[in-house]
Amino acid sequence: MLKPLPATLSSFSVGSRVGIHHDHLSKQCYLTRSFQGDHFPKTFEGSLHFCSKDQIFFQIRRLNIRCANKQQHIFPKCKAGNSDNSLQQKKDISKATLIWRAIKLPIYSVALVPLTVGGAVAYSQTGLFSTRRYIMLLASSVLIITWINLSNDVYDFDTGADKNKKESVVNLVGSRSGPLIAAYLLLALGFMGLTWASVDAGNMHSLLLLACAIICGYVYQCPPFRLSYQGLGEPLCFAAFGPFATTAFYLLLGSTSEMIFLPLTRVVLSASLLVGLTTTLILFCSHFHQVEEDLAVGKMSPLVKMGTEKGSLVVKGAVLTLYSLLFALGLCRALPLTCIVLCTLTLPIGKLVVSFVEENHKDKGKIFMAKYYCVRLHALFGAAMTAGLVSARMLAK
Repeated sequence: MLKPLPATLSSFSVGSRVGIHHDHLSKQCYLTRSFQGDHFPKTFEGSLHFCSKDQIFFQIRRLNIRCANKQQHIFPKCKAGNSDNSLQQKKDISKATLIWRAIKLPIYSVALVPLTVGGAVAYSQTGLFSTRRYIMLLASSVLIITWINLSNDVYDFDTGADKNKKESVVNLVGSRSGPLIAAYLLLALGFMGLTWASVDAGNMHSLLLLACAIICGYVYQCPPFRLSYQGLGEPLCFAAFGPFATTAFYLLLGSTSEMIFLPLTRVVLSASLLVGLTTTLILFCSHFHQVEEDLAVGKMSPLVKMGTEKGSLVVKGAVLTLYSLLFALGLCRALPLTCIVLCTLTLPIGKLVVSFVEENHKDKGKIFMAKYYCVRLHALFGAAMTAGLVSARMLAK
């Protein structure tokens, strides 16, 4: 049956619109899958105004809902996958960071600096240097520092000071006995190496000084003494790494079979004071981030007694004392001029330590890095002093 021309055109027009809109919507649905959004583009919304029939509207609305459902199925999976990967990556980084902190590799500069400075003083005084003995002493010193770190973690775990310290070796390993046994085995091996070096140098006085340094380390942390809990850790640290260790290494690296008794000079005494001061600064700053934990278990470190604000002033005073003492020793010629010049070049890192502690002493998360800035100062200052002592000997020739 033939329809009137207007009806035919109207039917053709509506049908063609439905076909056009169906294709258009399919493309829009495909495109919206690649974007995160809840609405279709304005071109899609505008196309609804061309359709006045309820039947067409419902057909388009059904396509709209279907496309939206497909969008919801696609993106949650992608987001969940990205979230899982991000969480796993953060977990891996966090674990790696904890292991790095437990190893405390930068802290081993406290084994390197006293030995190297002591050797440099010996070279500046005698012109002698034993590489074989230096390597043996370095290995032995690293073993003893490892004993200090491991046993400190164990005994702080016993008192509860490291209860919330995730980077504690005991917390990471999940065992107390393992780290403790390893610690004392390393101490025994380290002391054997020191004994060999003393016998090789023919200077047993140096072994006595090193034994005193080890005793300082023991009474600092081990029961029944635990003098660090009485706020005496810093004086013990100064004595162990300054006058005792630095002087002993000077005697060991400068002694020979012909000259067993090396004289104690003002150069080695001055150098040992500076080394002891920079080492003690590391220990002092290591307490900033754990004041609350120390107070809870009765560990009366200097920062627990004075607070972090006054502690930041102590750090500033210690750095000023370090460089003031350096210039004073240079003026009285206890240290060569080359030492003064080269050590002065480390002033920027000293200023960095002071400013960092002043700005972040209340921020428990950031102040953790203070001790590592002190390690940089300790290492660079020691390297500058070593270079100054060696160059002074070379220039004197």
